[in-house]
Amino acid sequence: MASEDVKTSESAVSTIVNLAEEAKLAREGVKAPGTALLNICKSLFAGGVAGGVSRTAVAPLERLKILLQVQNPHSIKYNGTIQGLKYIWRTEGLRGMFKGNGTNCARIVPNSAVKFFSYEEASKGILWFYRRQTGNDDAQLTPLLRLGAGACAGIIAMSATYPMDMVRGRLTVQTDKSPRQYRGIAHALSTILKEEGPRALYKGWLPSVIGVIPYVGLNFAVYESLKDWLLKTKPFGLVEDNELGVATRLACGAAAGTFGQTVAYPLDVIRRRMQMVGWKDAASVVTGDGRGKTALEYTGMVDAFRKTVRHEGFGALYKGLVPNSVKVVPSIAIAFVTYEMVKDVLRVETRISD
Repeated sequence: MASEDVKTSESAVSTIVNLAEEAKLAREGVKAPGTALLNICKSLFAGGVAGGVSRTAVAPLERLKILLQVQNPHSIKYNGTIQGLKYIWRTEGLRGMFKGNGTNCARIVPNSAVKFFSYEEASKGILWFYRRQTGNDDAQLTPLLRLGAGACAGIIAMSATYPMDMVRGRLTVQTDKSPRQYRGIAHALSTILKEEGPRALYKGWLPSVIGVIPYVGLNFAVYESLKDWLLKTKPFGLVEDNELGVATRLACGAAAGTFGQTVAYPLDVIRRRMQMVGWKDAASVVTGDGRGKTALEYTGMVDAFRKTVRHEGFGALYKGLVPNSVKVVPSIAIAFVTYEMVKDVLRVETRISD
């Protein structure tokens, strides 16, 4: 009993101290982890809108990228960005340009919503904890801390919606000439579960997690760091009334997206190829083994890397990089700007005050 009383007393004191510190931080303009329900919903909505708008804008390039990543090297149909887009238009029409986009939006809206919200909550939590640990109430997030917050947000969002990404990849790859068609999201999910089992929905999850760290983490870190640097130095008259213009924010988002995707791209190629494994009806599409047109079977991420490089060369790890580079710049930029514009409309207060 005595020990329980001591623990209860210590817990009460700890709670009072924490509440006092949170009140102090609130007066300084820093919110402790956790916000009002309304602001949470608004942040989720802003992130979802940002993701849906940005992906729809670049849907044809996104589909071409995936087709280039997984196509059979013995049966080349898509040979470059311009030729690939023309081929899709000629053989599948307008619908072909946007094939899989519905599934992508169904995935990216919750994914972006969770990602942006998780990043802001992680940033607030990390800064709150960092200031407590250092005893410096004026401390700000460093690029490394932003990288950690971005990586956490990316892993949480990606893991929560990964089965949808798996389905989206297969819906995007199939064409009108595929032996058997997935009729939609629900049919694809049920077919994969029935024929390949629940684990199939997470094929390629490991390289995705590893890729999230440099991709999403660097996106947020570079974007936020560029914004802070521009607001502090105010070069070339880019800052007016302590605010960045839309064009400047677009440039920051483009730089962040380009840097992140270049570092993580080989992992994205491996993820897509692992997602195709086990899908027998994709044998005419996915990569061959260097001797025939039969799809490869990978035992894991390392095996996928090894076989890809052995049979197709190191350059295979960057297949689809050109259309991806073309689409990632406007996609990331539009996502960031749309998110902040929607937040402004909804008057969501998310910036961590000094």
